[in-house]
Formats: sequence, C-alpha cells, structure tokens
Amino acid sequence: RVTLLELMMVKVSEKNSVDSEEINVFMRHADFLAGCFQEKCEAVLKLTSAADAEDEEALVTIRLLDVLCEMTSNNGQLEHLQALPGLLETAIDTLRLTHLAGKQAVNIFTATHAMTGQEEISHPAVGFKSHLIRLIGNLCYKNKENQDKV
Repeated sequence: RVTLLELMMVKVSEKNSVDSEEINVFMRHADFLAGCFQEKCEAVLKLTSAADAEDEEALVTIRLLDVLCEMTSNNGQLEHLQALPGLLETAIDTLRLTHLAGKQAVNIFTATHAMTGQEEISHPAVGFKSHLIRLIGNLCYKNKENQDKV
C-alpha cells in the first residue's frame, strides 16, 4: 500500500497537463484517499511507543497525508478537496492529538525534537505535524468558510 501511494504521489506531482478524464479519476481517488485518511489518522499516534515503531497502518497513514498534501497543492483538485466534509476537521483534530502525544512522550513528530547530536533522522513520523499544517493551510487557501472554521 505504501508503494502504491508513493506511485500516486509521483503521478500527482507531475507538472504535465492533464485532460478532463484524468482530473475526474484524480478526484475520485482524492475522495477515497481522504476517506481513508479520516478513518486511519489516529494510527500514527501508536508510533509514540517504541513497540509500534514499524506499525504498517501508521506508515500508510503518513503516506496518505503526503499524497493529500500534494493533491491540495494542485489547483485542479484543491477546490474539490476543500469541499470534502470532515477532512479539515480531521486534520485539525489529528494535529491537536499529535501535539499532545508529543508533549507526553518523546516527540517523534517534529524534526527539532527528534534530533540528538548529529545523527540522521530516520523515524517515519518525523515531519508529520508539519505535513498536517501544510494540509490545513492548503485546505484554507482562498476558502473563507474553511478559514473561519480554523
């Protein structure tokens, strides 16, 4: 699943022009991926315990967030994703939960807290909070209704 999401990420981030049929396919995929993210977003919180550092659901959720960030960076899909019910609320709630989880244990969600000395950051959840903030920002871009919600 992670590999499939990485392939989707490459396709979505391509700068080539897409026809209306591809846009419709992307929008259907966006609906599905947003739904999956909304269902699975709390799986990432399991990563705060060392025992679940390789949790597959959490890794899939991290990749889902990456793809959604990329999709909301594309103006063709942005308006569609901005109108999806619950996506913005889920992103905000997940951001709150990861912030609290980071305060209660070792904060694996931000790079500044994950660094100790000069070692390379390799935990898959590093940057999760920044990607949530990017998604929230993209969903609020030129959308007064979403801005008011935040």
